[in-house]
Amino acid sequence: MSSLAVVFSRGRSGIEAPLVTVEVHISNGLPALNIVGLPETAVKESKDRVRGAILNSKFEFPMQRITVNLAPADLPKEGGRFDLAIALGILAASGQIPIAHLHHYECVGELSLGGELRSINGVLPIAIQARNNHRKLILPKENTAEAALVKDIEIIPAMHLLEVCAHLAGQRLIQVEFQQEEQDVPTTDIDFADVHGQYHVKRAFEIAAAGAHNLIMLGPPGTGKSMIASRLPTILPQLTEQQAQETAAIASISDQGLDVANWLKPPYRAPHHTASAAALVGGGCQFQQLTLHSNKSCYKNKEVFRASTFISERFSA
Repeated sequence: MSSLAVVFSRGRSGIEAPLVTVEVHISNGLPALNIVGLPETAVKESKDRVRGAILNSKFEFPMQRITVNLAPADLPKEGGRFDLAIALGILAASGQIPIAHLHHYECVGELSLGGELRSINGVLPIAIQARNNHRKLILPKENTAEAALVKDIEIIPAMHLLEVCAHLAGQRLIQVEFQQEEQDVPTTDIDFADVHGQYHVKRAFEIAAAGAHNLIMLGPPGTGKSMIASRLPTILPQLTEQQAQETAAIASISDQGLDVANWLKPPYRAPHHTASAAALVGGGCQFQQLTLHSNKSCYKNKEVFRASTFISERFSA
């Protein structure tokens, strides 16, 4: 029985998904489960989730000293995305599942106490990196549609820890039932055709939309600037696949989430005129308006924004 198992997973660093090697070692000593490798609070708490998931999946939890190392040690680890990899590492190191083919897979997913797999954010960058490294990706079934946006990757969607273990043991292979369909042009409640008159303004918008040019509108309140700007996305061309993946990767790891059905459509953002410089250009590790409107249309009423806010925007460009 091997006392060491290695499982590949993916962390989070901005819009990148760096490789995280989950090393599990079981040795003699007082029963304990220690996680090292710069884990944050949510990762440290995974020991209780993993223990409950293993026991409720009718496996044995080793009553020995278990050390889990998340490498590289200098990369902060956050979230519950490593739960599945840690559980598989413990089961492989204790000889309860085969260890031979683990290096062909990358595993991400949060576990419930009952062993169910729960969705995580940031799946699209993970799928891209897994494809580039020619590995299969095991992930929660709820994230299948997002991962399927990446071409030429084999994904293994699962709903329970038992399904993953049966697949790795060759007892019951998971069949991928999801098929990506052609994306239809999404419909909205507003349309650029709703604008009557204003022919010179509409012509300027058409030129800006066709050539991806910046556009500034000047005029008193109530003349229709915001109304016309909100309808600009309805005449914008769909994003290219590269642009869509870049934009979707940002949305995937942000709090707003990724709308898979409209991932080719350039969304529209209109920051409130009272937005501060930090809200517009960002502060800390949170994505703000300028980041979220990458490859998108963003409308800002410069007549009521503070001058200092636009100075910050200019230097961040």
